[in-house]
Amino acid sequence: MEIDRLKSSIWIQAQIRICALSHLSTYVIKKGDPDAGAIFILINKLNGENFIYYQKRDMKGDIGWEKSNSTPLNEKEVSDYLEKQKKYDPDLWILEIEDPAGEYKFGGTLSQ
Repeated sequence: MEIDRLKSSIWIQAQIRICALSHLSTYVIKKGDPDAGAIFILINKLNGENFIYYQKRDMKGDIGWEKSNSTPLNEKEVSDYLEKQKKYDPDLWILEIEDPAGEYKFGGTLSQ
């Protein structure tokens, strides 16, 4: 059974708009495939702590998010991790959200 999916570029645009309404700054660090590029979200706490999440789907096709690191990453660790991911998948998207108060809400399940 094929699952209808929102194009990655449209999903990114929607998140930028949602964040703007919540007064959260966003930056598209890397544009990926507009239709089906994997999505990574970098949450920048603006205090040297960063967390990276990647989009995943369960067996039913529902969206969820997995945290790539259990402890905060510094800027170099973030850069190294994302560079590795870009080499593995050049079509991925990276969206940075500056969120010092932890206000961003992930759609779908969040695995920690």
